[in-house]
Amino acid sequence: MKKILLFLVCVFSIHSQAQQRPKLVVGIVVDQMKMEYLYRFSDDYSANGFKRLMGKGFTFYNMNYNYVPTFTAPGHASIYTGTTPATHGIMGNDWFIRSTGKSMYCTDDAGVKTLVEGTEKEGAMSPKNLLSTTITDELRMATNFKGKVIGLSIKDRGAILPAGHFANWAFWYTKSGAFISSTFYGDKLPDWVTAYNNEKSYMKYIEKGWSLLRPLDTYNESLPDDNPYEGKLDKIAKPVFPYDLNKIYKENGLEVIKTTPFGNDILADFAMRAIDKEELGKDDVTDFLTVSFSSPDYVGHNFGPRSMEMQDTYLRLDLTIAKFLDNLDATVGKDNYLVFLTADHAAAENPIYMKDHKYNITNVPGKDIVKSMEKFSMDTFGVNLVLNYSNFNLYLNQVLIKEKGLELLKVKKSFKDFLMTQDQVKRVYTQEDILAATGEDYYLNFIFKGYDPQQNGDLVVLNKTGYMEYQETGTTHGTPNSYDTNVPLLFYGWHVPQGESYKKEYITSIAPTLSQMLKITFTNGTEAEVLEELLIKK
Repeated sequence: MKKILLFLVCVFSIHSQAQQRPKLVVGIVVDQMKMEYLYRFSDDYSANGFKRLMGKGFTFYNMNYNYVPTFTAPGHASIYTGTTPATHGIMGNDWFIRSTGKSMYCTDDAGVKTLVEGTEKEGAMSPKNLLSTTITDELRMATNFKGKVIGLSIKDRGAILPAGHFANWAFWYTKSGAFISSTFYGDKLPDWVTAYNNEKSYMKYIEKGWSLLRPLDTYNESLPDDNPYEGKLDKIAKPVFPYDLNKIYKENGLEVIKTTPFGNDILADFAMRAIDKEELGKDDVTDFLTVSFSSPDYVGHNFGPRSMEMQDTYLRLDLTIAKFLDNLDATVGKDNYLVFLTADHAAAENPIYMKDHKYNITNVPGKDIVKSMEKFSMDTFGVNLVLNYSNFNLYLNQVLIKEKGLELLKVKKSFKDFLMTQDQVKRVYTQEDILAATGEDYYLNFIFKGYDPQQNGDLVVLNKTGYMEYQETGTTHGTPNSYDTNVPLLFYGWHVPQGESYKKEYITSIAPTLSQMLKITFTNGTEAEVLEELLIKK
């Protein structure tokens, strides 16, 4: 009898321990998603996509980024490390390096090679430049490296940075239409990835083309199909539906698929294949799958936030997410997985559109900003002291300044005074201003959290709200303004209460909250502020 009781206690103990964590965590990042898209397109969403996550999960309506620049790479890194660029080291998608005089891409790694022949440049990638652990790293260590971590995206940075340093695999999409990886993760692609690539699933989307998903009158939340604020998908034809993707593909290659909703479909199909073939969520050791949908960013940059193309992309993504959730139900089980969905940044309104409606702003091409600074330098100092201007950072040629016998602080002040005369500029901060931040300047706080004195510039420029350093069509992002920083955060599934919050929260709370939910160590760079609504049992 005692033996039976002891056996039952052991079984109960093992089962209880297993329930301390879900079988699978899925982190979904939508590249360039404004919180507003959940409102504006709500009437046209299905019941089982975004509405399922919101209605049966927990929605944070006032989730925000707390640093600049609000770009893709630092966004993904900040979500998964629970800290900001000043700590995790991913200062932008790429950034200028003084010692080399060149820009460095966020995931470049000359020490690794591609696993797919013909993709040498696209495949030499790893998380080498990420200086903090991720929640996925901590899960790997917490499970004694038994729990699998796999990162997937169309963009390399969207796969590599979330998956962290200890991932089993990260896979990203290439110009050839294949998902690839690097020798950082293994010696050869898994057979199932090679088999998927050989299917060339992209061709069914290319041959079908891109037409509106719904009747034309569904798109009354968007501008007319042919408007002056959107860029072209085809260099010759107008940016209007339907799009002949086969024609564009034959003329310009497979890159076009990224700037359509079908990049999302391809990624979701690949993610479901990964769940099946890698047997994610099949045992009691927690696995983690990161999925970053990149196509909305390509569509947004090209067409802008008020285009029918963007609305159609989100209506289709809603159905894709519904299909993906159904697949999780069938393969992992409804009570066994935890999902969160957020975005790496939002996006600005097109400034020409705003200007045409009598808002006194415009776009400012980056090359014009550089030319004006170079002219000022020549007129003032007789030499061009502008070494680089990127990510709102101005790098001065400190070697030349020293050779000319100029005083660096005075040169910085001269450039600061000049930049403050430009119509688009709100404030300019020198390195000294940034490092002496007291926390009282709202905008300086954003810059401080995104600044590393060894990697950033001598001055950082903050433009006035609404101005955009970009072309006249489409949109971009990167500022500390709410249109770039306010993004959705939806939690759904295992142990997630139903509810909503309008309290201002920060994206850096996601990773430490997951640490608490999974009962594992905090990531090593986080300030460990958590979303208590998900943790306090009522």
